[in-house]
Amino acid sequence: MRQAFLSVKEAAEYLGMSPHTLYVWRHRRIGPPSFRMGSRGRVTYRLEALDAWIREQERADSRSNPALSPLGVEPERRSDYATSA
Repeated sequence: MRQAFLSVKEAAEYLGMSPHTLYVWRHRRIGPPSFRMGSRGRVTYRLEALDAWIREQERADSRSNPALSPLGVEPERRSDYATSA
């Protein structure tokens, strides 16, 4: 049975990063969503929220999302080039 909630250490291991990175992201209000739970108010991550955040990162990355890739777009031509004689 999979856990529904992960501690900072477990979430960091699941994401393949350090717990310190998650603490910094939480402080800056970026990264995967987290909340405090329990009588001690420990920081917790919902496993399904981590999976959703990973999918969001994949969609936002131009290397994995062809619609965002600048390589398939023809370069814009500047019209302000002077044609000198």
